[in-house]
Amino acid sequence: MSDLFAAAGLENQAPQPLADRLRPKSLAEVVGQDHLVGPEGALTRRIASGSLGSLIFWGPPGTGKTTVARLLAHETTFTFVQISAIFSGVAELKKLFDEARGRRAAGQGTLLFVDEVHRFNRAQQDSFLPVMEDGSVILIGATTENPSFELNAALLSRASVLTFRALDDEAIAKMLARAELLEGRPLPLDESARAALIRMADGDGRAALTLAEEVWRAAAPDEIFDAAALAEIVQRRAPIYDKAQEGHYNLISALHKTVRGSDPDAALYYLARMFDAGEDPLFIARRVVRMAVEDIGLADPQALVVANAAKEAYDFLGSPEGELAIAQAVIYVATAPKSNAAYVAYKSAMRLAKEHGSLMPPKVILNAPTKLMKREGYGSGYAYDHDEPDAFSGQNYWPEALGRQKLYAPAARGFERDLRERLAYWAKLRKAREEGSGS
Repeated sequence: MSDLFAAAGLENQAPQPLADRLRPKSLAEVVGQDHLVGPEGALTRRIASGSLGSLIFWGPPGTGKTTVARLLAHETTFTFVQISAIFSGVAELKKLFDEARGRRAAGQGTLLFVDEVHRFNRAQQDSFLPVMEDGSVILIGATTENPSFELNAALLSRASVLTFRALDDEAIAKMLARAELLEGRPLPLDESARAALIRMADGDGRAALTLAEEVWRAAAPDEIFDAAALAEIVQRRAPIYDKAQEGHYNLISALHKTVRGSDPDAALYYLARMFDAGEDPLFIARRVVRMAVEDIGLADPQALVVANAAKEAYDFLGSPEGELAIAQAVIYVATAPKSNAAYVAYKSAMRLAKEHGSLMPPKVILNAPTKLMKREGYGSGYAYDHDEPDAFSGQNYWPEALGRQKLYAPAARGFERDLRERLAYWAKLRKAREEGSGS
């Protein structure tokens, strides 16, 4: 086998990815995180003060979390230990903690970097607390997931969360320039292709350098790729999106709020982002139905019909044709007149029901199926509205102990403008008839 590798010229040529070869040697070389490692950055200030403290690095993949953690070891006198929550268990943690306590007894601190720290279960996360409290370990945990959801409150209370931002175009362009300097050759891309590659990286520096390696491997001598050719030779990077985690909630929140804000173009963009990332279209369709009842309501009763029809259409057509029905519904609800009056009225009614218990409705509107109930006055004096002038009796339907309440206040928009006028007309009739009856 060794002869085979030697014949192929591969012996003793352990591959080293470009991203690893280009890894910064100092914090000053880290790009895109000036708010942390710049002259006035949060980490820079901590290092200068001599008090680092335990930290949680939160941010998307390829933004420098591991690199910065390694570089911190060079900026301090601590012993640097790195583990991954994916491969480490209780036994290894116990061994690491015992070693850290031994170093502490000898006057040496330990900087423990835990990659994917959110993958530790709650009990494993709790095991860090004693060694953090007694100073045996300075914990640096890295996570791509929102710490508020994935980490114990006790652990978070003992560490500061530092947010790493997705790299912007300028930062990725700097990384590509450094790669060209290291390689001693330019990327074989025209201006449009270079911009396309930066977009494909999606804020991930490691992905940008991996794509650059693919381009160099694919290019023939003196060949220059345009954007179309680039799309042919490199695999498009999957969008950063976890259907069970923060990306999922961020985009559905963005879609809902752009619909509420009557911006159909932005709403279509976020809808397309979710479809492109592989979100379940029926999940989106159900949320559009929710938007129709929460944010449009009776300002346009047809919105619920359209949204529900889109869900049914997707059920009938499936992908990819059914997505168009959902897109059409999104445009409809985004451009519909908005009112949350029904939503607010419903919440107010629920609050009243919970606060006031089982109040008896007025006997006048209760049926009297037995003689006893008739003698007790059930149904006595009930006015059948269809027999009244304007088909409106104006009688009181509220429990006596509660009195009349005002819950629904329609907006002066869309169909609710008509409802507003109708309710005002009935209020006027009710007042007149109450005054006429002397009640």
